[in-house]
Amino acid sequence: MTLREMVQSSSRIVFFGGAGVSTESGIPDFRSQDGLYHMKYAYPPETILSADFFYGHPEEFYAFYRDKMLPLGAEPNIVHKKLAAWETEGRLSAIVTQNIDGLHQKAGSKKVYELHGSVYRNHCMNCGKFYSAEEIARGRGVPRCTCGGIVKPDVVLYGEPLDDETVSGAVRAIQAADLLIVAGTSLTVWPAAGFLNYFRGDHLALINRDATPFDDRCELVLRKNLGEVFVAL
Repeated sequence: MTLREMVQSSSRIVFFGGAGVSTESGIPDFRSQDGLYHMKYAYPPETILSADFFYGHPEEFYAFYRDKMLPLGAEPNIVHKKLAAWETEGRLSAIVTQNIDGLHQKAGSKKVYELHGSVYRNHCMNCGKFYSAEEIARGRGVPRCTCGGIVKPDVVLYGEPLDDETVSGAVRAIQAADLLIVAGTSLTVWPAAGFLNYFRGDHLALINRDATPFDDRCELVLRKNLGEVFVAL
């Protein structure tokens, strides 16, 4: 069965996506040869993007964060737009994403479970006051609230747990899906990768440049460029 046939025969599609979904919008992924983890900084990106580093070295954290994690000018690509259209048609029930760039919502999607948070939400750790991503991007050094507290982005750093409500919603969506499309993710980051274990539907399709630990469990595996696949759809 082709991916087009799977989509046409399904009414409860859930899309599970990773960094590869946004690379066509000019946002680098993490683990490819050109990704963030292969760039040279004073500290490895894995260290900078950890909770311990944020609390211990906020200046260095925000220097990296503003430089590499705030692509506010990026625009949705064909994948984001097609998924939003499927939702409008009543064909797609939810998106579960590991991305923090907000491009699914920018394309018009409403039911999006952001497992790792979003750069568009920032709150003072002292009083809880909200700050926009644009305010964080414009600032210098460690952003401070009017009350004096440090402002923290609502992104899940290494060493932090996922949000319980987001996890519960994502699991329920995957359990109810008749087609699960997994795309642009290496499926090596846990616990996110383990969400596939909740799928009990009819069709499981995977689109990714490289092999993943879940390839042998999928009905269809496409080693193709994600944008090209969605243009063909």
